Amino acid sequence: EILERGLKVREYELRRDNFSATGNFGFGIQEHIDLGIKYDPSIGIYGLDFYVVLGRPGYNVAHRKRKSGTVGFQHRLTK
Repeated sequence: EILERGLKVREYELRRDNFSATGNFGFGIQEHIDLGIKYDPSIGIYGLDFYVVLGRPGYNVAHRKRKSGTVGFQHRLTK
């Protein structure tokens, strides 16, 4: 839900620079009140950064502690 609001603030448009070589993407917003969150004077205004990591079934093989393996080239996500 909050990712959807963040993309709506950015008008669902991201630059090419926002994407990594593995298909992950990230973007930031300047003010949290753009998301529809109420303003609290004691906190002030702050920005938010969003970063989305994409994966496929079987990606855990490369990150698990026991019997770790590699993800094949055909199974990796690319631009």
